Amino acid sequence: MIINCIAVDDEPLALGLVSSFIEQTPFLNLIGRYPSAVEALKAIHSQKIDVVFLDIQMPDLNGIELARVLDNSKTNKPRIIFTTAYNQFALEGYRVDALDYLLKPFNYEEFLHAANKALTYCELLRKSEETAPLSLVAAPPIEDDIENEFLFLKVEYQLVRIALSDILYIEGLKDYVKVWLKSAEKPILSLTSLKSLEEKLPAKRFMRVHRSFIVSLDKINSITRNALQIGKVNITVGDQYKEAFSTFLNKWV
Repeated sequence: MIINCIAVDDEPLALGLVSSFIEQTPFLNLIGRYPSAVEALKAIHSQKIDVVFLDIQMPDLNGIELARVLDNSKTNKPRIIFTTAYNQFALEGYRVDALDYLLKPFNYEEFLHAANKALTYCELLRKSEETAPLSLVAAPPIEDDIENEFLFLKVEYQLVRIALSDILYIEGLKDYVKVWLKSAEKPILSLTSLKSLEEKLPAKRFMRVHRSFIVSLDKINSITRNALQIGKVNITVGDQYKEAFSTFLNKWV
C-alpha cells in the first residue's frame, strides 16, 4: 500500500530532512513539501493526501491550528504526525487526534516507527471500507449521535467499539476518562471529557452521580441515600447530583 503524504515546516533544514526520510521509505509517496501551513492547507484541499508530517511552531497558522481546521473539515481529513522541538504540545497533539508526535531531533528509526503507525491506520481504513462497518477505524466518532447498543471511544489512534451493556461505570480524570468494564480487569483510557460522554449516553441507562463518575444503573448492587455500590466499588453521590439521584432512588425502592 502506498500512502500519499506531504511535509510542512518553516525551517528549510528540517523540511529537507523529513522530505528525505519520506522519500527513502518505500510505502510513502511525497507529493509536496511546504514552508507554511497556509500553503499546505491549499494543497490538502486540492489533492488526495493521507498523512501530513507537520511542524507546530510556524508563523501565520501554526501546526495545532491547522490540525484543528482539518479535524473540523467535512472532507479532506488527512491524519497528522507532528514533528516539533517542543514537547509541551504533546497533549494538545493528542487532542487533535494526531497519529504520532516526533520530537526533534529525531532519527530515521523514530520516523519509521511513526510512518508504520500511519501504514497500519491506512490499511485498517481501506479494509473497513471494503468489508463491514464494524472496523475500529470506520466506526462513527463519539461526537456523532450513538444509538443502539454501542459507544465508540478514541483510544490512542483508533476508535474502539464498546457495548453499553459491558460498562460498569466511567471515571473522569481531568482530560481523560476511565471506562470500567465487566469484561476486563483494567479500564479503557480515552482522551475525552465526562461531560461529552454524559451527553451521548442514554439517560435511562446511565446517570451522573458525581463530578467524577457516571454509573450504569443496571449494574448497581446496593444503594444508600448518599452512595451506591457497583461490585466492590463504593461511589459517593455528589451534592449537586443528590436531587436527581433521590428521584431515581424513590423509583428503585
